[in-house]
Amino acid sequence: MTTPYHPPLKRSIAIAGHKTSISLEPVFWDALRAAAEGEGVAINALVARIDAERIQAETPPGLASAIRVWLVAREMS
Repeated sequence: MTTPYHPPLKRSIAIAGHKTSISLEPVFWDALRAAAEGEGVAINALVARIDAERIQAETPPGLASAIRVWLVAREMS
């Protein structure tokens, strides 16, 4: 794991057949990778699931924010 105070890194992810770029700090990329491994799914599949959940929110946040919140909520449960 890298320092938690590293600037965000942009990566491309395919969601529902289209590519999008997501900027997350390395600590969140590490947590996302670990969550995907823990659930036995690819990162793209997990991000697609988070994306589908966020779109249903009354005021949907941006995808990067939704990923951060999902990861924190997962750790708290």
